[in-house]
Amino acid sequence: MTQNEKFTQEMWIPINQNDRHKEKIVRPSMTYWQDVWRRLKKNPLAMIGLIMIIIVFLLAVFGPFFSAYTYSDQDLMRSSEGPSAQHWFGTDGHGRDLFVRVLYGARISLTVAVVASVVNFFIGIFYGGISGYMGGKTDNIMMRIVDIISTIPLVLYAIILMVVFKPGLTSIILAIGTIYWVRMARIVRGQVLSLKEQEYVLAAKTLGASTSRILFRHLIPNAMGPIIVTMTMMIPSAIFTESFLSFIGLGVSAPMSSWGSLASDALGGLRSYPYQLLFPALAICVTMIAFNFLGDGLRDALDPRLRK
Repeated sequence: MTQNEKFTQEMWIPINQNDRHKEKIVRPSMTYWQDVWRRLKKNPLAMIGLIMIIIVFLLAVFGPFFSAYTYSDQDLMRSSEGPSAQHWFGTDGHGRDLFVRVLYGARISLTVAVVASVVNFFIGIFYGGISGYMGGKTDNIMMRIVDIISTIPLVLYAIILMVVFKPGLTSIILAIGTIYWVRMARIVRGQVLSLKEQEYVLAAKTLGASTSRILFRHLIPNAMGPIIVTMTMMIPSAIFTESFLSFIGLGVSAPMSSWGSLASDALGGLRSYPYQLLFPALAICVTMIAFNFLGDGLRDALDPRLRK
């Protein structure tokens, strides 16, 4: 059509009513994290794990407030009673309510889990990110430090802390907090090494972005999927480690309770009072299974190859 030609009515063809919605976007646009949540909700095991974790947290925080007993109330006349309407999980050898002591044990284990998560998130990401991005001699030195720390057995390290300080929750938190970030640092380093040569990183360097901006605005957010999955999968390991240390007598001091110390106290009367071991062991199993379910679901939901 030349510039002098004009549009006429015959040139316009009415659109068919059936073709009006062909180009319409039926599915609303989603962000990456909205799509992750959508896929996570479709995983029944992951949602069961998430619900179980929420229930455990709520019971640990608010459960003892609704009980007529505390973890230290003793009634020797009711020692080693079985589960009943008055004592749902029965009582221990000192007549203390086992249900409340299991709830207080959940506080100890979940505190350790939260500390392990925070330490993994900040120290592990910061250390591993710098090591992977800087490379060269800096990377070699930082990774050799990680290798040295990872060779120290956790139990031996915890025993040394108990000698320097005293047995208790603080020593367990120090032991876990100073060692558990090593695996996270290695994973973050590997992710940063694979991402730092991408085009968007080179573009940021060309535009004059600082090292900290490239690391914390470009590299770490793009590696957040594996980071979250690793952090979620390491929480049950931290809970089990705390329970094991308490089981061998390196945990919180009496009359405070943790799941590991409750299991240790119940071993002496295992044949006569098996319920005293059943409930703390069941609490450990349920919590670890819940975190494993959630971690598996997050691993599938955060995988960009499965995005549709």
